[in-house]
Amino acid sequence: MITLHHFTLDDFQRLLSWIDSEKFLVQFAGTIFEYPLTEEQLKKYHATPNRKAFTVHLQATNTVIGHCELGNIDLRNRTATFCRLLIGEKTLRGKGFGQEAVVETLRYGFEELGLHRIELNVFAFNKGAIALYKKIGFQEEGLMRDYCRVKDEYWSCIKMSMLAHEFRPVGL
Repeated sequence: MITLHHFTLDDFQRLLSWIDSEKFLVQFAGTIFEYPLTEEQLKKYHATPNRKAFTVHLQATNTVIGHCELGNIDLRNRTATFCRLLIGEKTLRGKGFGQEAVVETLRYGFEELGLHRIELNVFAFNKGAIALYKKIGFQEEGLMRDYCRVKDEYWSCIKMSMLAHEFRPVGL
């Protein structure tokens, strides 16, 4: 139902329109951006060489509905980090498009880039995302306590990973 396309300069305004608060920005992007998100920050993000950022498109209409990324790509060690998953169109959340975006990004990493390991960090309070990642086959590796500060509170993260031989996209 979805396809991935490379994130380009033309996609900046759409992504900016989806980020409506500091907490939402941190939940989406971790600590790499500052609120409010700006085009200048996105230009630096876009220019990072070890990153493959994607827009998520509805296949039937080619409408852009989200964003996701493989970051920290290390071809020598054959590793990367899955990150920054967002279904920006609120009416389309909870309909399986996020799961498809994760699977297609993993497919790209394992099959196109020949990666051996893909990891991710997910905030410990994000129970829906944790369940999704487990369903896809990610394994929990540990808890990073008080990983980042958002306003006056600290958020902990769970580290998860998947190895290439564990990737089983059929039947998801």
